[in-house]
Amino acid sequence: MIRQPFHLVEYSPWPLTSSMGAFTLTIGLASWFHNHGITCLLIAALLIILSMIQWWRDVVREATFLGHHTSHVTTGLRWGMILFITSEVMFFFAFFWAFFHSSLSPTPEIGCCWPPTGIHPINPFSVPLLNTAVLLTSGVTVTWAHHSLMEGSRTNAIQALIITVALGAYFTFLQASEYMAAPFTIADSVYGTTFFVTTGFHGLHVLIGSSFLLVCLIRTWAHHFSAGHHFGFEAAAWYWHFVDVVWICLYLCIYWWGS
Repeated sequence: MIRQPFHLVEYSPWPLTSSMGAFTLTIGLASWFHNHGITCLLIAALLIILSMIQWWRDVVREATFLGHHTSHVTTGLRWGMILFITSEVMFFFAFFWAFFHSSLSPTPEIGCCWPPTGIHPINPFSVPLLNTAVLLTSGVTVTWAHHSLMEGSRTNAIQALIITVALGAYFTFLQASEYMAAPFTIADSVYGTTFFVTTGFHGLHVLIGSSFLLVCLIRTWAHHFSAGHHFGFEAAAWYWHFVDVVWICLYLCIYWWGS
């Protein structure tokens, strides 16, 4: 047997079940939008959650107990995360492009002005400003957790991660409250569409990042991370900082300048 530093993964059913869940989710959302119930949507959500839990379990086993994540493998994972975040930057760039395309040259159909005629924007110095403070604070606490891990202080890392996850949940609660109180809907011209699609996808990324950090909190509590081997947490921290930067751009462009 030839020994080499790379990890050749075993056959896994989770990519297949995840793709089936994503396909079912698309059908479920379309059915829900057309008032055909949410049964298909709930089945899709259950399938995705189960696939996510078991796939994550397998990766944790490979990294923590089987020792497959060597320095060579970790380097590949780092580049994979960098490329993934780059693709996410392009994803949000498309939404900002749509926003500025409509706002910098408003058409007669929306009154040749921005915000469009009849739209009353959300006050940027109310809930959005509070959400900005919440996310910036969470960026500080996740950095605190990272430095605590590098210094071998597991207790401080756990405390910082608990605060970060709580702040992420609080942000989601505030954004949901903002949506319910918004004086316009996603159907109110291009302003409502770009606002809710862009901020909504960011909110989805906050939920994903919060889940990512929650798993890291559980793994930290279970002694899975060491001072020199904790890329799972680093990837979550990179993702969370990306979410922070996107929100700052959202706040400055859509909430403040766009209003």
